[in-house]
Amino acid sequence: MKQFKPYRKKFLGWLFSVPIVLSLVGLFFVFEASSVRSFQEYGDSFYFFKLQAVWIGLGIGAMIFFSLFDYHNLYYLSFFFILGAIILLSIVLIPGIGYEAGGARRWIDFGLFNLQPTELAKLSVIIYLSSWFMNKERKRFFSFLTLLSLLMLLIILQPDMGTAIIVFFLGITIYFLAGIELWYLIFLVPLSAGVFLLLVKISPYRLKRILAFFDPKLDPLGITYHINQILISLGSGGLLGLGLGASRQKYLYLPEAHTDSIFAIIGEEFGFIGGVLLITVYIYLMFRIYQIAQNAPDRFSKLLAGGIFAFFNLQIIVNLAGMVNLLPLTGVPLPFISYGGSNLLVSFILIGILINISKKVRFL
Repeated sequence: MKQFKPYRKKFLGWLFSVPIVLSLVGLFFVFEASSVRSFQEYGDSFYFFKLQAVWIGLGIGAMIFFSLFDYHNLYYLSFFFILGAIILLSIVLIPGIGYEAGGARRWIDFGLFNLQPTELAKLSVIIYLSSWFMNKERKRFFSFLTLLSLLMLLIILQPDMGTAIIVFFLGITIYFLAGIELWYLIFLVPLSAGVFLLLVKISPYRLKRILAFFDPKLDPLGITYHINQILISLGSGGLLGLGLGASRQKYLYLPEAHTDSIFAIIGEEFGFIGGVLLITVYIYLMFRIYQIAQNAPDRFSKLLAGGIFAFFNLQIIVNLAGMVNLLPLTGVPLPFISYGGSNLLVSFILIGILINISKKVRFL
């Protein structure tokens, strides 16, 4: 074991430092992308910057706590996690309690900060399902499907189709890793496709988004405005970018510039090379998480690490694919980079859990 200790320390050091570095890079770009809007709305160019800095501090504190908190104890807390998520997802739908913005009611306003229950739902799904499938008991598929359907229904009612899809795939990933009655998953293919088509049909807005995905020129001043501005931003960056602080799209042309669309600002200022460097860091982080999942010391930690691996991959792929019009825009944040306290806090908590698991991995 002694021969592995130096490497283990180096491994844990990278796992601890990479998310912090990404969040500091994100903090810089949050300021870059939001300074104009911050000054216009709040008279303070640093408004979103300061809020994000506070969340980074809280996130690092949460990561340290969960890196020291034995992950086995999460098994006993898993029910409270999922119960809390369901309660918060229900409360946010109540008018007067749920904070509405952009036609969606996704936040609970606590005065000093806004909480987004959907982000906590992702964390709760990973912890609860990992605990639930720790033992290979049969006849759980329909109970699993009922729970997943309830969570997705509460999220879609906000509405937040992108997060509902991520929660669905998180659940399916953990179920697959658990290896229980996998043939049931075959039935989910036509069922999930049918539900998706029904949701698109009953919502004109979702249908327009799908049409906008296939034809960005369909309504350049309406539904396709957002994706067109993203493509203009990325196209303007070229190979090397316009330079630090030289983004034009941040002057209120690009919607959600400091949140879901922040990669477009990075691409505009630092070009294709800057975008590739950021993606490379993400790939390195995903490889490290995969190593932990592969070498996890027990079934519970393997399911936890596998769910966390799926969480980060889904968030990154859905966000970046939306930026280059490979997928419809869904409002999914880029981990550690996009502005948003709830997602940032959950991301740091998941890294803390991984660090705790990796301490008990025999070989890395």
